[in-house]
Amino acid sequence: MRFHDFVAAAEGWVTHAREVLFSNPFVEIHRVRMSSPTRSSAFEWTVCHRKPGVCVAAQTLDGGFVMIRQERVPIQDSLWEFPAGQIDQGGRHDWKAISETGLRELQEEAGYEPAPDAALVPLQHFLTSAGFTDEHCHLMWVRGVQPSPHGAHHDPGEAITDVKVFSSQELRAMVASGEVRDANTLSCLARLAAIDAWGGVGCSGSQ
Repeated sequence: MRFHDFVAAAEGWVTHAREVLFSNPFVEIHRVRMSSPTRSSAFEWTVCHRKPGVCVAAQTLDGGFVMIRQERVPIQDSLWEFPAGQIDQGGRHDWKAISETGLRELQEEAGYEPAPDAALVPLQHFLTSAGFTDEHCHLMWVRGVQPSPHGAHHDPGEAITDVKVFSSQELRAMVASGEVRDANTLSCLARLAAIDAWGGVGCSGSQ
């Protein structure tokens, strides 16, 4: 199964062999035999392949940020997070695929949608744990969202227990205290801070 065409091997990287150890619709575990620019002798590595994700920093018209509280099975706890989800189709993912996935997840998980004059701003991507997986998450900022008349439509496999709008000040305090600890959300906030956009100003472009 090929989840994406994100990885383009840089010069000097060679895959000599690949064995699928485990596969389901969500993840594949491969044992690969590689050589690299600094390691000419082939070596083995275990690599986890996953679908790419999209995380949405959705900002309301009055400057608050929409967050969901969701149960997370691996850590047996619930987290405050920005809405996020996976891109289902394979291949390389352009802004259209990324933004459509992000807006779908925003509506399904949180029950929000872009207001008529909303701006959709790409915030690049980040690598979740490049030592063992090619998983990556695209980040986007939607400036100007409103409650959707259609409400939320949670996936049967999700357990979203709350949706709430937090002010920038509340969100800063949650990050500082460690209450926000989801990597997607923290990465989104880091990108917003880097462009001086945490409080709703600083980036005027849309795509």
